[in-house]
Amino acid sequence: MDLVTRIEAVLYLKGRPISKKDLSEITNSDINSINDAIKDLKSKYSSPNSAIALNELNNSFCLELKSNLNDFVEDLLPSELKTSELRTLATIAIKKKILQSDLIILRGSGAYDHIKELLEKKFIVKRKQKDGRSYWLSLSEKFFQTFALSNEYLSKIGSRTNKQQ
Repeated sequence: MDLVTRIEAVLYLKGRPISKKDLSEITNSDINSINDAIKDLKSKYSSPNSAIALNELNNSFCLELKSNLNDFVEDLLPSELKTSELRTLATIAIKKKILQSDLIILRGSGAYDHIKELLEKKFIVKRKQKDGRSYWLSLSEKFFQTFALSNEYLSKIGSRTNKQQ
C-alpha cells in the first residue's frame, strides 16, 4: 500500500488534525516523503467534484467534509450524532468489538467524549475486560436497527479492511 493511501487512512480514522511529525511516526516515513504525499492528497481533494477537503490547521492536516455540503448531509445523519462521533462509531462497527484503549489510539483522546455520547444514545455497549483494565466496546441492537446493517455485512467490510492493512 502506498504512502498516500496510508496517510489518507490515518487522517480519515483520526478525524482530527495530525502533524507531519506524527504522520511520519505512524507511517514510518521520512518528512520529505510525507510532504510529497500531502501534495498528492491536496491535488486529489482540490477537485470541485470532491466532497472531501484536506485542511491544514497550525501545520497539521485533517480530512473534512467540504463546508458547502453541511446543509445537504445534515438530513442524512442521525440528528443526535456529530460527524466525529459517527467516525468513532464506524471504527467500532468495522472492528465489531474493540478495546476502548485501542479505539483511543486509533481515534485520539476526543474519542472518550464520543464513547460517552454513543453509550448515552445506546448505539454501543461497554463491557469490562476480564484480564485487563480496559473495556470492550461493541455495537448495540439500536445500532443495527438505526443503520439497517447486518452483522454479516460488517464482517465482510471488516475482513476487507483487515486484509488491506
